[in-house]
Amino acid sequence: MGTPAPKDPPAGALVTVASGSEQPKVSEELGRWLSSDGSKTLDGLIDLFGEKSFALLFVLLLGVPALPLPTGGATHVFEVIAMLLSLQLVLGGRRIWLPARWRRIALAGPGRERFLAGLMKMIRRLERISKPRLRFLFNHRLSNVVFGLLVAGGSLAAFLAPPFTGLDTLPALGVVLLSLGVLMEDVLVVIAAVLVGVAGVTLEIVLGSAAVGGIKTLL
Repeated sequence: MGTPAPKDPPAGALVTVASGSEQPKVSEELGRWLSSDGSKTLDGLIDLFGEKSFALLFVLLLGVPALPLPTGGATHVFEVIAMLLSLQLVLGGRRIWLPARWRRIALAGPGRERFLAGLMKMIRRLERISKPRLRFLFNHRLSNVVFGLLVAGGSLAAFLAPPFTGLDTLPALGVVLLSLGVLMEDVLVVIAAVLVGVAGVTLEIVLGSAAVGGIKTLL
């Protein structure tokens, strides 16, 4: 009898690119991509990493508002793209679809060195304390639906945060940590990410309500 053909991964599953039992570190994969000669656009990352691009894109797209750097609402297009991708993940999409114009958006290059250095530093710190925990919870249909819904919620909260307030930082950081937790298959990082995201949404609601109340008293 012949060897059975391998089954396709579940729709939307985040597959490991490298072969072998031990998957490469996220910082190593991103570092190789950033130092390669290929395109540093959304399109280039998608072509190289395939289905794993979902989580990697969430890290790069929400990494900008997650860092304590002034953005002034300039990251809204990244948050919209993240919400579109998260919807595709919830619906079980196997391949990422984006309009051609968005696929040409640069994720690296001149002017982004500070952002990429800060993001890589944060990822390496997390890798030093993270390890696979409860790996059976990852890489199947239901987990990807939950992942997509959480990313959509965090991205929407970051999008709705008023410009120059810094209130987009915690929701965006929650999405970045969540995506890294999925890539590292570490449930403790995922739990921490959810707590950070919930704290960010709560802070945004509380301060937003206080601001609205203060405006009403002045009118």
